[in-house]
Amino acid sequence: MSDSQNTPPPLGDGRALRLLLRVNGLQAWRKLTSVGEKSKLLTLVIATFLGGYGLVTYLLFYKGLDFLRGFPGIGDLLMERMLFLLFAVLFLLLLFSNLIIGYTSLFRNKESQFLLSAPVSSDTLFRWKFIESTLVASWAFVFLIAPMLIAYGNVRGVDASFYLLTTTLVAGFIILPSVFGSWCAVTLARYMDRRAFQIAAIFGFVIFVFGIRLWMQPEQLNDEAIEFRVLAVLDRVMSKTEFSQFPALPSYWLSSSVQNWADGLRVSARFYMYVLCANVMFFGMLAWTRTGRYFYEASSSVHSRAHVFGQWEWFRNWQAHRAAFSYPKGFMERVFQLLPWIRPDVRALVIKDVRMFWRDTTQWGQTLVLFGLLAVYILNLRHFTRQLSNPFWQHIISYLNLFACSLNLATLTTRFVFPQFSLEGKRVWIVGMSPLGLVKVVKTKFAMSTIGSLIVTLGLIFLSCHFLKLDWQRTAYFVGAIAIMTVTMNALAIGLGVLFPNFKEDNPGKIVSGFGGTFCLVLSFLYIVSSVGMLAIGTPWVRRENITADPVSVTISIGGFILLSMLLGWLPFRLALRKTRDFEY
Repeated sequence: MSDSQNTPPPLGDGRALRLLLRVNGLQAWRKLTSVGEKSKLLTLVIATFLGGYGLVTYLLFYKGLDFLRGFPGIGDLLMERMLFLLFAVLFLLLLFSNLIIGYTSLFRNKESQFLLSAPVSSDTLFRWKFIESTLVASWAFVFLIAPMLIAYGNVRGVDASFYLLTTTLVAGFIILPSVFGSWCAVTLARYMDRRAFQIAAIFGFVIFVFGIRLWMQPEQLNDEAIEFRVLAVLDRVMSKTEFSQFPALPSYWLSSSVQNWADGLRVSARFYMYVLCANVMFFGMLAWTRTGRYFYEASSSVHSRAHVFGQWEWFRNWQAHRAAFSYPKGFMERVFQLLPWIRPDVRALVIKDVRMFWRDTTQWGQTLVLFGLLAVYILNLRHFTRQLSNPFWQHIISYLNLFACSLNLATLTTRFVFPQFSLEGKRVWIVGMSPLGLVKVVKTKFAMSTIGSLIVTLGLIFLSCHFLKLDWQRTAYFVGAIAIMTVTMNALAIGLGVLFPNFKEDNPGKIVSGFGGTFCLVLSFLYIVSSVGMLAIGTPWVRRENITADPVSVTISIGGFILLSMLLGWLPFRLALRKTRDFEY
């Protein structure tokens, strides 16, 4: 029998895609059912927390929207503009998320490299990774936006057809940033290497921050304008949000359709829905049928491209001289030699983690996006200081600032700290069998992540308190609170990362999107809401004029915050250390 008769025929595109969807769907379902079989109590607890998260976020959105609508004359206008702004910002964030996750799934994933050598066409592989990255990048968006849309519908008093419409709109809306993100990922892979992208991203970050600083200048209004021309003043104050009402934005079509349907303008709502659906079908068809042919060339470029400076002879000579005669140790080794109190084994682990983080462009790329948002927040916080003469608003704004800083901390710990243990992968036995030991590895990762998070959060809370013109006592109070929350959420993320590891996946985005990452995110959010609520209720300063704080309530609130922090941080970390002691390689 000839070799051609023994070789199985290649799978058709449709059959191969259905096979990939079926196999991965079965794996996801078995993972979900296995969690319930291992611990029904844990599944019940997680389901309760997810339901509590949905209920709490719904109540927060409902109270906020109902409060805005209570303003006579301008409440509906404020609600409308905020809805446009929210979806515009979420569209940009979805675009960045799809770009980063899509690049990782397409070019930095072992499954993609394996399937490229299998009898599967590049078109089919791109389609599967496109579906996968869309689901991974968009689940958090749906998880966040669903309670808000339900609250908005209840505030406006709509019927059941509104929720059917919004479900269709959101399902179509998440396709467009996925399409554009995949195109950007393929283009970057074809024409730009890692070092060039790092340089371009850093320059882009600096330009973005300074551009936002120049663009978001406060409006100077006199007392006469404030007193007699409310709508004109409102237009001037909200002039910086006019970009969200650009008619070519997909977020504009979604927001317009939602608001027109709530107002009873069904014809206008259907028009914007048809515009969104037409663009989704057009660009989705282009990505489904045309982009896959460029994927193979981009993948080949990523895995065969030399250094961006390698085309110049002086760089090649410098590298040869550096390797032959000088610098026997790397830059990181020379830096950590300046810290002699760190043990050599701990130093080696820290250097390894730092280098892995720097070499993974997608991880520090997301870090740049996060710090860019923090910079925008800090730059705009200065504009609140002119309205902080009332003690009530000082109290509200200062604790909202603590809440915002805590949410950024939860993003850092969930996205970057939780997957640290899982990223060791199948090589975890090498680290565990080393003289350092797996328990010391977990402790070192916790210490390293806590120190890095403290540098970010303490600097953020100090700058924000400075821009809010708080006195040194309140600044020290908020600095101490955020320091305790930083240690707690890092211990929570490390502990849950060890308790719910995923050694089969090398994509941090997929690790975070799993069961344990979702649980960590929900626990962090509930902890933040509870902690900020307790601290705000038991504040030791004046909340309103002639209303001072009760010493008993202050003691109970601060004590409850410290007790909750100790319990939520110590218990998962303790269970994680116990698991590592009994870990079977």
